[in-house]
Amino acid sequence: MTVERIVFGRPLRSVAFDAAVAGLVALVAVLGIAAQPGGVAAAAVGVVMALVLLFRRIHPSAVAAGVAVLALLQVVVGWGPLAYDVGVLIALYSVVKYADRLRDGILAGVVAAIGVLLAAAEMPDTAPWWAGALYYGLITGAVWLVGLNVRTRRLYVLSLEERAATLEREREAESRAAVAEERTRIARELHDVVAHSMAVMIVQADGVRFTIDRDPATAREAAKVVADTGRQALEEMRRLVGVLREPSRPEPAAALDAVPAHRRPALVELPDLLDRFRAAGLRITDTATGTPVALPPGLELTVYRVVQESLTNALKHAGVGAAVELRLEWSADAVVVRAVDDGRGRPVVRPAPSGGHGLVGMRERVGVYDGSLAAGPTLGGGWRVEARLPLPSAPDTEEGKAAA
Repeated sequence: MTVERIVFGRPLRSVAFDAAVAGLVALVAVLGIAAQPGGVAAAAVGVVMALVLLFRRIHPSAVAAGVAVLALLQVVVGWGPLAYDVGVLIALYSVVKYADRLRDGILAGVVAAIGVLLAAAEMPDTAPWWAGALYYGLITGAVWLVGLNVRTRRLYVLSLEERAATLEREREAESRAAVAEERTRIARELHDVVAHSMAVMIVQADGVRFTIDRDPATAREAAKVVADTGRQALEEMRRLVGVLREPSRPEPAAALDAVPAHRRPALVELPDLLDRFRAAGLRITDTATGTPVALPPGLELTVYRVVQESLTNALKHAGVGAAVELRLEWSADAVVVRAVDDGRGRPVVRPAPSGGHGLVGMRERVGVYDGSLAAGPTLGGGWRVEARLPLPSAPDTEEGKAAA
């Protein structure tokens, strides 16, 4: 990596080049003292013109104006075109290339055209004036067009660089958004796994403590539920770690659908989930109406998690022995999950602390699929959760079947 040296706020190479150009113009002016009209005075004008050209990059319009005034002075005193008047062409090129507005370059071209006519008028009478005007006009026009071409190319390169920088910033923003979405998804999954498993394990462990002496068989069964639930929680935690270790990150809009199917619980696992909650002490009545259809993996996971979170909340808040009515209603355009508990269970000895994200997580999941969630107390003292999830259209459903 090379570091470019800066002099007077400008790259050293540019400063050196401009100094060389100005030095060449000054040298031509000084060397022509003996031969050119005006002698020392004309050489002085040439040196001043050279000094002005040192600032042609940072103040191109001002430099062009200064050089034009000096060239006009030559015409007024009758010195005619001199060799160092190449500085006029350099100033014209600079204002066309470096000026902030092309309007300055066009104005400089008009002034240069007037200068060409004045210079042609100062030509000796041995040649027609129009020949001199044509000669100087061709040179001046060529310089103006070269400056315009270089300006266009320079602005094009700058626009490409700016566009590349903008795209890089957009990619970084999209990457940060994808990372944030992925972390939110993992946190939501983590809450679902831990909240459900810990609630079941705490209830069963308390049951073991109070029944181990008077009913060892029941205590052993409860201990088995604790062990099985712990193993399942560990397996799901391993799945989450596998998601985090995946080299490619999904797009945010498809975050839920991008995980391979073997990483998700499916609706066919609902009976096992209900059995675990029944073993934990809930009295669950489950019914399904309508004709189930194949769902995209992400939507299927959402239905499963809504059921899981609803039963977890019932176990934590309604308590052991609470009756829960769980219904899955399938229609042509939506699936509705409804869980209602009576709130009449026995409170656990030490309830699991709530993370406070259960309803928020369910609402986020349902919102991804343009669904709705309603949750609140019932008149009988229990709690009701109802989630409505629109079913995908026929093409999307076929895709969901293929993905499953």
